Amino acid sequence: MMYCLPPLVVYCDHKRRGDCPDSYPVDSGFYPLRFFQELCKIYPAMAFYIFKRLLLFIPTLLGITLITFFLMHSLPGDPVTSMVGERASPETVARIRAELGHDKPLAHQYFGYLKLIATGELGRSLYTQQKVADDLLQKFPNTLKLALAAMLFASFFGIAIGIFSATHRGTAWDRLLTLLSVGGISIPVFWLGLALMLIFAFYLQWLPPAGMGNGNLSYIVLPAVTLGTFSLSYIARVTRSSMLESLSQSYIAAARAKGLSEDVVVMKHALKNSLIPVVTLIGLDLGSYLNGAVLTETIFGWDGLGRYALDGIIKRDYPVIMGVVLFGAILFVTLNLLVDISYSFLDPRVRMKEER
Repeated sequence: MMYCLPPLVVYCDHKRRGDCPDSYPVDSGFYPLRFFQELCKIYPAMAFYIFKRLLLFIPTLLGITLITFFLMHSLPGDPVTSMVGERASPETVARIRAELGHDKPLAHQYFGYLKLIATGELGRSLYTQQKVADDLLQKFPNTLKLALAAMLFASFFGIAIGIFSATHRGTAWDRLLTLLSVGGISIPVFWLGLALMLIFAFYLQWLPPAGMGNGNLSYIVLPAVTLGTFSLSYIARVTRSSMLESLSQSYIAAARAKGLSEDVVVMKHALKNSLIPVVTLIGLDLGSYLNGAVLTETIFGWDGLGRYALDGIIKRDYPVIMGVVLFGAILFVTLNLLVDISYSFLDPRVRMKEER
């Protein structure tokens, strides 16, 4: 016997209140429902919260597509004219516009696009006639590689600098690192990328200036450092602030009174309770990186979503623009959900609050 998802969530809500038995019939072959049932047994409040967040996916994505679609069509210019050139005859322009469906009212075009999305398609590029979904799947691994490298660099050094500054508050090192963090936030990405390229690629010739290098890791160093420097600086400042707040709490004094070493107090007790704002920042920045770092990918010739989106904007390739925005929105919303779920594992107080 199989129950649909809403009854299962009702079960989770009953389970969360403690007035429902553990048994709940779910078809053994429908694995998502089985997984959701097991999650209900272990963390009923979390399962109910996840389902409510998933329900918001559809209206969120619909709102994003609606705003993007009408903003895109409200901008001056005509993609058909960009395709055929200004010297094309009016008959040719009218024929191509009719073939693309651009002669219909905007509302009709929008609902036609929604029907296309419902079939699992994102349309075809107006210029290359390639499927947008295929192009996104081809370029996303490149963006993912760059985003993970940049975030690994930013997270490791940002958290380390923040911890060091918090434990050496008021010293010359603290003031120096704070100054460098402010500088890292203030430096424009394009200027930093060109400066790193000039120093390490042309003067010192330690690293390649641009390109992807067929998987050679040396090609990702400069783009990752350029992309991750802003996040590194921000993570360092947030970590320092959060660590200082944690170190002033009474449980830290109690841990020190028990005779625990300073390393244990800082790394085990203070750091763990300071990670929620840091994880939030990391999740937001990673989401923006996965949507494509336009400036970084353009400067270093990185064939990812950022360059793909920029080409689509320059050419007014509507299907490409809509596809990139929708794909990025799905990634961003999903990543934010994962970050919210991680809170309950980082801080037991959040999980206790959910269970009430």
